[in-house]
Amino acid sequence: MKNALSVLAGLSLAFAGSATIADTQLIHAGELLAVPGKKPLKEQTVVVTDGRITNVVAGYKTAESYDAASVVDLKDSFVMPGLMDMHVHLQGELSPDNDSRALRWSNELVQMYGYHNAMTTLRAGFTTVRDAGSLNQQTYAVRDAINSGWIVGPRIIAAGGVGITGGHNDVSGTKHEFMELMTDESVCDGPYDCRRATRNGIKYGADFIKITSTGGVLTDRATGTGKQMEDDELMEVVRAAHRMGRKVASHAHQEDGIIAALKAGVDSIEHGTYAGPAAIKEFKRTGAYLVPTLLAGATAGDMAKMGGVLTPAQAAKAIEVSDAMQGNFAKAYKAGVKVAFGTDSAVSRHGLNAREAELMHDAGMSEMDILVSATVNAADLIDMSDSLGTIEAGKHADIVATQVSPLEDIKALQDVGFVMKGGRVIKNASKQIEG
Repeated sequence: MKNALSVLAGLSLAFAGSATIADTQLIHAGELLAVPGKKPLKEQTVVVTDGRITNVVAGYKTAESYDAASVVDLKDSFVMPGLMDMHVHLQGELSPDNDSRALRWSNELVQMYGYHNAMTTLRAGFTTVRDAGSLNQQTYAVRDAINSGWIVGPRIIAAGGVGITGGHNDVSGTKHEFMELMTDESVCDGPYDCRRATRNGIKYGADFIKITSTGGVLTDRATGTGKQMEDDELMEVVRAAHRMGRKVASHAHQEDGIIAALKAGVDSIEHGTYAGPAAIKEFKRTGAYLVPTLLAGATAGDMAKMGGVLTPAQAAKAIEVSDAMQGNFAKAYKAGVKVAFGTDSAVSRHGLNAREAELMHDAGMSEMDILVSATVNAADLIDMSDSLGTIEAGKHADIVATQVSPLEDIKALQDVGFVMKGGRVIKNASKQIEG
């Protein structure tokens, strides 16, 4: 582990380059969306001190007026809060050699690959991510190292998984000896065993609990995408997690599993592929978020038709899900279901997260609502509205910029030219930093 952290630290310095956190920095924003959902402002100065936003003022202030160490010139850019992706799997990415990687790659190497993907995601403008399932201790270690300032990376909100025997969270697609070796103690059966698994996940470091109330596309079994966890199992997981201050996210495709998870009290539904009127009614009643992951559906559908990556069992489910996902998302959005941005990156390539926004827009979601989903709503979902989601005094200086306003063309999010996370400049394509 000591060697792994040493390499991480070295990678961190390489990615960070010469950027350092100045005592005070000024950002000159040509157009500033300080609070997504409200009107952007022209010609603003954002004051950042020790990684936090301390003021937002009209006009372009001089370095001397704030005794600032540097001025970042973004006068020709659209500036907004750092983007957030509420569903990624940093340690994976679909490819034809996934099975051989599972045999060849050590957990330490998987950890390094996860960190590599985290940095790719950060450079794409996503300063906070919710990892919805990876090797737990490796993810927690990277999360904690980032939070401690030992290495540079996006803010990671990390899951602890709970799933039933043979369900979507369980091992599949390999010989029985290997499945026996790889089966995790988070796999449970019955309400009390699932209570134990939930508490165990929290004990070992989970920020939230991820369950799978239905089957999933990438489970290599022909077990469908319908409800799998029983009502009493779902209710016990939610009760145990909430008592210990953790939220619960549920992977769910078919409507019966969506409704069951919502009735059990989950805080978000991941995918929500077949959400119909009954599920939408439950979303509205509970106030739970939908994390749509349209990019995963589109990517898996394309892979299934192309061949060479998915097994026959996976491909059949992928085609079915991809055909339904976008249309039902459009209905849920129009009905007023709360939406938090999420991609399921690992199905799609890391760093392409912003393509989700294009698919959301194609489904009828407005540009502003998409930006709200990736900032204000995402911050609310992870209980960090007091420190993330807007550019206001007291919040973390997580800031991104594009040349073209995404309110005019949502595809602009796919070309983020400036990224600041916690006051540290991660990327600046223009290289226009004065001072």
